[in-house]
Amino acid sequence: QVQVVESGGGLVQPGGSLRLSCAASGSIFSIPIMGWYRQAPGKQRELVAVMHSGGATTYANSVRGRFTISRDNAKTTSYLQMSSLKPEDTAVYYCNAVASSTVRTEPRNYWGQGTQVTVSS
Repeated sequence: QVQVVESGGGLVQPGGSLRLSCAASGSIFSIPIMGWYRQAPGKQRELVAVMHSGGATTYANSVRGRFTISRDNAKTTSYLQMSSLKPEDTAVYYCNAVASSTVRTEPRNYWGQGTQVTVSS
């Protein structure tokens, strides 16, 4: 089993910065993809940014140029550096890890519990 835990959310003023962290632990063979999604009140969960183990990244148009996703060398921790934050970035941010526990196990999705990011003056 794989556990995913986010940290780093909070209240920030418009134009400010925040860094989210996501740690995956447990029985891990590989994590091909780690990513961040968010869900604002009354809206569907949407992709923010994902990063493949080889380094390829994908960003939502709304955050490109302001947010940066990265992973540590062990590939089990993901970071989301958020800059120039706007009120519309307010949401619960979820970490997602596509991971397999053994060499024979198909990768599956694991989600964290979410961390609240509020951008307000």
